[in-house]
Amino acid sequence: MKKIPHPRKEDLELCSVLSALSDPVRLSIVKELIGRGECNCSFFCGFSLAKSTMSHHFKVLRESGLIMTTIKGTEYIHSVRKDELDSMFPGVLDSVLKSYDKRSK
Repeated sequence: MKKIPHPRKEDLELCSVLSALSDPVRLSIVKELIGRGECNCSFFCGFSLAKSTMSHHFKVLRESGLIMTTIKGTEYIHSVRKDELDSMFPGVLDSVLKSYDKRSK
């Protein structure tokens, strides 16, 4: 089974997290994942972006420490590392998402 690298909780950097969240597509992905708990890649086909573009966004989110990706069979399952992020940077993720909600209305 292929192992996907993720940064350890202790290695998360606020600058990387905020940089990853600065892109509207990645912010939308995180918002959807928080609302659903976890999703496979096929759910995100509705974003109307090329598969390679979506792969890039997931890679940025994973490398910044925002999401955890696990492989189950042939599916890639994504979830937000909310508890870890909240323990490292209390309130940051909630604040960014709240700001996003206000802008999207």
